[in-house]
Amino acid sequence: MKRIGLFLLTNIAVLAVIAISFRLLGLDSAMQQGGGIDLGKLLVMSAIIGFAGSLVSLAMSKWSALRMVGARVIENPANASEQWLVDTVRRQADSVGIGMPDVAIFDSPEPNAFATGARRDHALVAVSTGLLAGMSRDEVEAVLAHEVSHVANGDMVTLTLIQGVVNTFVVFLSRLVGYFVDRVVFKSENGHGAGFFIASMVAQVLFGVLASIIVMWFSRQREFRADAGAATLAGRDKMIAALERLRAVHEPADLPDQLAATGISGSKRNGLMALFMTHPPLEDRIAALRAL
Repeated sequence: MKRIGLFLLTNIAVLAVIAISFRLLGLDSAMQQGGGIDLGKLLVMSAIIGFAGSLVSLAMSKWSALRMVGARVIENPANASEQWLVDTVRRQADSVGIGMPDVAIFDSPEPNAFATGARRDHALVAVSTGLLAGMSRDEVEAVLAHEVSHVANGDMVTLTLIQGVVNTFVVFLSRLVGYFVDRVVFKSENGHGAGFFIASMVAQVLFGVLASIIVMWFSRQREFRADAGAATLAGRDKMIAALERLRAVHEPADLPDQLAATGISGSKRNGLMALFMTHPPLEDRIAALRAL
């Protein structure tokens, strides 16, 4: 909750600075003339639109993740393997000082895992059947430690809030661009003309792309931190071995788009598309661990 409060206060502070700056420059009153833009209302609307979807998505993250991949939460371990999974996650959670996450298994022939949840003390860690079948226990332990580290670092909450912040500015800036294009280029004098709506939509797409680059950059950085956390919890050699095993899979299966950033690895892309990768290349992650 402290993290959420800090991000919300930061966002409110930045918006307040913008509002004060526009007022001191006299731009707020000028923009309202002729049925233009009420800056205060635009700032509030941008914040609501920017954060509403992100916070709702975070609140529903565990419920939706379980249903998207058809995961089954282990409530009463049915065999020794499930008991080991639960015991390992409990031990790691105790080591980093978080509440015991729910542990789940989902059917997939490919090795993958993810963590999600709105609260550090009530998160979800899920692994695929392919990961359990294709990795040694040491490697699975490292993967679990990586996901537990994500939970301990509050990565799901932070990523959601960063998405909310950038969404707020995408909405705000796109409306400003629409206003100026409508007034300067299309010479509209009253209300909003076609130029406002067209320019706003185009600007929102362009700013949205730039915002995605920012969010994906953060997503990649948190993977390095989770790898380092896993090295501490399970051992560096185990984490390197797990990543090497993942690298040996020629066609790793992707998680649904909504869970892509929460998985143990993601698709590798080249050129400009590398800016939109949720995870760093496995080679880079292995090199970073070896450099520890």
